[in-house]
Amino acid sequence: MSVDTVSLTGWGRTAPTTAVRFRPRTHEEAAAVVRGRGPRGVIARGLGRSPGDAAQNAGGSVLDLTGLARVDGVDAAACVVRCEAGVSLERLLRVLLPLGWLPPVVPGTGRVTVGGAIASDLPGLDHRRSGSFARHVSALELLTADGEVRTVLPGTALFDATAGGLGLTGVILGATLRLRRVTTGLMSVSTERAGDLDDLLDRFTAGGDRLPYASAWIDLMARGRATGRGILTRGEHMTADMRPAHAGRTSLASRSAARGRFRLPGFPPVPGGLLGPASAALYNEVRYRGARRVRAGELRPVPAFFHAADAFPDANLLYGRSGLVRYRFAVGYGREETLHRVVRRIAARRSPAVRAVLQRFGAADPGGLSFAAPGWSLALDLPAALPGLARFLDGVDEEVAAAGGRVCLAKDSRMRPETAAAMYPGLADFRELRARLDPTEAFRSDLSRRLGL
Repeated sequence: MSVDTVSLTGWGRTAPTTAVRFRPRTHEEAAAVVRGRGPRGVIARGLGRSPGDAAQNAGGSVLDLTGLARVDGVDAAACVVRCEAGVSLERLLRVLLPLGWLPPVVPGTGRVTVGGAIASDLPGLDHRRSGSFARHVSALELLTADGEVRTVLPGTALFDATAGGLGLTGVILGATLRLRRVTTGLMSVSTERAGDLDDLLDRFTAGGDRLPYASAWIDLMARGRATGRGILTRGEHMTADMRPAHAGRTSLASRSAARGRFRLPGFPPVPGGLLGPASAALYNEVRYRGARRVRAGELRPVPAFFHAADAFPDANLLYGRSGLVRYRFAVGYGREETLHRVVRRIAARRSPAVRAVLQRFGAADPGGLSFAAPGWSLALDLPAALPGLARFLDGVDEEVAAAGGRVCLAKDSRMRPETAAAMYPGLADFRELRARLDPTEAFRSDLSRRLGL
């Protein structure tokens, strides 16, 4: 096991802190770190893709689990795969897809570990149908504060607290995931342009869930009658009978050869790593005008459809030395006016936002701190150095909370503790369970201290 002292940040590159990083190669080595932890505790870390401070631990220990990355094999009869927590979803896709399988929930990046996906309870593009990631975990191995490894099953209080619990109930070492059968490595994709936010929401709901995967890019620089305009993208798994003649005998294995580095058309290289209002507005205009009004049946490889954002892994450098703030919130159905107001406020401020993703959520997941709940979710990235950004987002927090909505904890880097408590009614039960199972607070992070989790 290697050990070093290192300054760490999330993918947003804000608020770096220093910790002792351990890289275990076995479960026994991970358990030894937990048993020998210092007074500042320990937190697990995967690939560091959380934009905020969920996987940092100032003055304490960080368990880098990327060395625990075995895929133990697929049980085709039971439709499950057993793997260690440090396996990336990108690699899992490469292993599973040639065999005709996929995880039932595929988040928008492959550069996150299985452990991170469970600890954040990540939603996918078909949440209305499939729920979030942890809903499809049939068992997990959890290293608890006493240094023991427990098998934790769904339906238990510990499982529900761990799903979305941000690593604060223990270290996820491995999991058994239920799988979805697919017959090709292709997606059939439809896109359409919407002239404003009302048009976009109408198009989102008009098709129901005929095409299960859906998300939309919103132009948050557009104002006036075009406020909230965007591009809606929907997809479904292509079946063998849907394959056009020109596709020949292209199979799962050959189509899964893409390694997750897909060129994102039109992404602007901003000089000096800076993203300003003018360049953001130009990019958004080109992206919107460059999209067809309606396009149906486009074929894309599975990784390219789900992980298009991974085409530019250094996109966070566009936001300057201060990094980026990812702000993701959700409001319930019937609260669309809150969504409208937030979009209008961002557009009026002329904040340079090129990434803004709208999704629909279905039934809430059982995790006490899980983010997804029935309604609309909007995620956007903003330069952390924007003047007045903290005060502006505090005001948006208040509006979201007043509408019964919530901000995603796994993405957060700046929310206030009283706001988090107002948005997550299950937080009191989560704290009580933590106090009972981990009275010495073995598992801590910068985020948990900042929000009092």
